[in-house]
Amino acid sequence: MSRLNNWENAEPGVKRKIFNPGHSIMMMEVHFEEGAEGYLHSHVHEQLSYCLEGKLEFTINGEKTVIAAGETIFIPSNAEHGCRALEKSRLLDSFTPLRVDLLS
Repeated sequence: MSRLNNWENAEPGVKRKIFNPGHSIMMMEVHFEEGAEGYLHSHVHEQLSYCLEGKLEFTINGEKTVIAAGETIFIPSNAEHGCRALEKSRLLDSFTPLRVDLLS
């Protein structure tokens, strides 16, 4: 079964749905239970995250920033980043170029 447009578990309390990509950009929706974490990681892709609901604390290269519904955060290429849901939350993440690791 294709991973695209299907919900899958990412980390404990975190699930995601990867949408059909374009040629060089892609999006996915990510849901977090309160207190759930997106573990620290890095990738060469630029990322924009838009908070659809809730409030999350992002750590990007050691610096903490809180975003809430209606706000965005930019994650540069190769930045070590992760987040923690301060309450039940939903994100819309965009990546360029394509995250082939998530599409295969």
